[in-house]
Amino acid sequence: MNKSELISEIAARAELSKADAGRALEAAVDAIGEALKNADTVSLIGFGTFSVKHRGERMGRNPRTGETIRIPASSTPSFKAGKALKDAVS
Repeated sequence: MNKSELISEIAARAELSKADAGRALEAAVDAIGEALKNADTVSLIGFGTFSVKHRGERMGRNPRTGETIRIPASSTPSFKAGKALKDAVS
């Protein structure tokens, strides 16, 4: 399912126009992104939790040359599925 198909599904289930559903989806994605940008977590009971994971600096290897390189620390978004979502997929 891509974004336009998701918008169509939201519009049908919530009895909204596709434009309204698209704006609602954009607002939700923006709100989640803004919360993660502020190092906050977003928990949607039954669906899952969005959070930021911090990776420390580490050493890696360039696969082309075999040279050891330093990989800098970074932050990455993470999602952990909730029990209801896991049960729905199983």
